[in-house]
Amino acid sequence: MTIAARDFRELRLEGMSRRFGNVNALRDVNLAVRRGEFIALLGPSGCGKSTALNCLAGLLTLTSGSIWLDSARIDRLKPEERGFGMVFQNYALFPHMSVRRNVGFGLVMRGVDKAEIERKVSEALSIVRLGDQGDKLPGQLSGGQQQRVAIARAIVIEPPLVLMDEPLSNLDAKLRLEMRAEIRRIHELIGSATIYVTHDQEEALSLADRIVVMRDGVVRQVGTPQELYAQPAYSDVAEFMGYRNLIRSRVSAAGSISIGGGAFQGTPIGPLSSGDVVVAVRPDDLRAAADGPLAITVESAQYHGRDFYCSGRAADATELYFVSAHQVQKGETVRLAADPKRVLIYPGAPS
Repeated sequence: MTIAARDFRELRLEGMSRRFGNVNALRDVNLAVRRGEFIALLGPSGCGKSTALNCLAGLLTLTSGSIWLDSARIDRLKPEERGFGMVFQNYALFPHMSVRRNVGFGLVMRGVDKAEIERKVSEALSIVRLGDQGDKLPGQLSGGQQQRVAIARAIVIEPPLVLMDEPLSNLDAKLRLEMRAEIRRIHELIGSATIYVTHDQEEALSLADRIVVMRDGVVRQVGTPQELYAQPAYSDVAEFMGYRNLIRSRVSAAGSISIGGGAFQGTPIGPLSSGDVVVAVRPDDLRAAADGPLAITVESAQYHGRDFYCSGRAADATELYFVSAHQVQKGETVRLAADPKRVLIYPGAPS
């Protein structure tokens, strides 16, 4: 194989900011990305992740800050001068061009020799496992195949960095799972860095080496999937990482916290002073147990193949989400328990 990422050591974002009028879409984003690293930008709609990607691509100019590829400042360069590969949410294929012409378009624009274009296009199609589809039009392919064409077009130019903007959002659940594995395989094969925008925490956890969680244009936390899953630094990050139960509480003199009237032990995240705290617990960490400290009345139960994912209310009307290994019925009273290591306690009130 000859297709490989252009060599570099590090991409650096230094104080990257972007305003639209009075709105700060990005504020002072700092990040270093190493060659071969897979970074996921994760956050809800409007958090700034796609704006960050468009600034990297050169589709948006910076209001302030800079972008560096090793010792070269690149935020002043045009998109085509940066040499990055881009995979869009809607594929952005030319419908009147064959698959081969779509994949080779970037090479044609760079003035590459025709024989070299043919060779590289064939190799890129082989990498994405579409070697026999080159003469078809995009409209003759499935959604998953079209996404592979878009990936082939991005990697054929041998970019140091591949940018992906929610590339799987238009695919069904089965194809999304298949394409996740393909994207990771191709990333490792060509050795580029990848920056991948998603609002799906499961996608981010399964694909990324590091996850950058964003909110309101600000980076809230950067860490490995394991770090963000186990110990989010802030309650809003915990909420986005699947800690669906966020409960206002207070720490007692004995060090316990109250959830729905039941006394639980937990794990403080950062120093706690007296006063209000926020307790974060994942539904799958709050489980039915006969001796659990909290009694809850079941309001709904959905079968998810192995467990039942349920919601209910405590005596003080606190709504909670939990998991039961056994079927429970609406109106039934269930007692709940949780491992103290999985009950995270944050200072202050939910932001």
